Amino acid sequence: MVLSDIVGDPLSFIASGPTVPNDEKCTCQDAWNIISTYNIQHQLPPNVIAMIQQGLDSEEENDAPTVSHSIFTQHIRNGNHDNPKLAETILVGNNEKAVLSCAQKAKSLGYYTVILGTTIEGEAKDVAGVYTAMARQSQCHENTTYGITPKLPAAFIAGGETTVSLPANHDLEKRGGRNQELGLVAACNLSKMKLRNVVVASVGTDGTDGPTDAAGAIVDGRTIARIEQRNGGKVLGDVAIREHDAYTFLGSEHHDGDEDEDYVSALVRTGPTGTNVADIAVILVAQNDIGTKR
Repeated sequence: MVLSDIVGDPLSFIASGPTVPNDEKCTCQDAWNIISTYNIQHQLPPNVIAMIQQGLDSEEENDAPTVSHSIFTQHIRNGNHDNPKLAETILVGNNEKAVLSCAQKAKSLGYYTVILGTTIEGEAKDVAGVYTAMARQSQCHENTTYGITPKLPAAFIAGGETTVSLPANHDLEKRGGRNQELGLVAACNLSKMKLRNVVVASVGTDGTDGPTDAAGAIVDGRTIARIEQRNGGKVLGDVAIREHDAYTFLGSEHHDGDEDEDYVSALVRTGPTGTNVADIAVILVAQNDIGTKR
């Protein structure tokens, strides 16, 4: 049974696919080339080296079993096809299932629900831009022929894994994760667009986002102003984006002696969940309560 944390669910990539056919026709020679390139022979267990060496010495052209190998074709009890195969891989959980569950919950709460996809990839800041642009379009063009949704409130649900590309000279004291950066950029966009009644949440289902104790972030159009006010302007949203320091900014809302028990942090902290099916983003959109459509 397999729980997938990889976009698209390629079984041969999930945990390196130890129980699935070797469709890539990888050989022990390929493995040894990698080991030699990085000079890690002495860092691997002796039995691993011995197994690879045995494969190198074998006359078999491809030592890893392919889809035609008997382990993947024969069934238990003398090949009776009514019985399970000797080796069979079953996908029991993935991002699609998680996104579908989120969509069903949103629909039950009265949201017009749209699944944007479960293979969302790209730079976190760019994906955030798409999400907030869709929110703006939904508010400005509700009930029109070419609107994204026929009615509000609406929920856009998406899954996948974005990326944050760090410069070579990145300051390691500046921390964050792809979900926190997506949330921070979305918050800045919502603020600049003056959008209200829009909430963007992006979280890692494993409870960990980057080298931090946060799973992600949940933001709205007031998040930037609220945090900058509460941290006394010591940390600014635009600067945090430029320095890839989402964790510091989103976590800077508290200060010594803070007694506001009603304040809700922009960081989402769940702790390790014990599972991992990639990331999920939820964008909730209601009618804008300020300004006019433009």
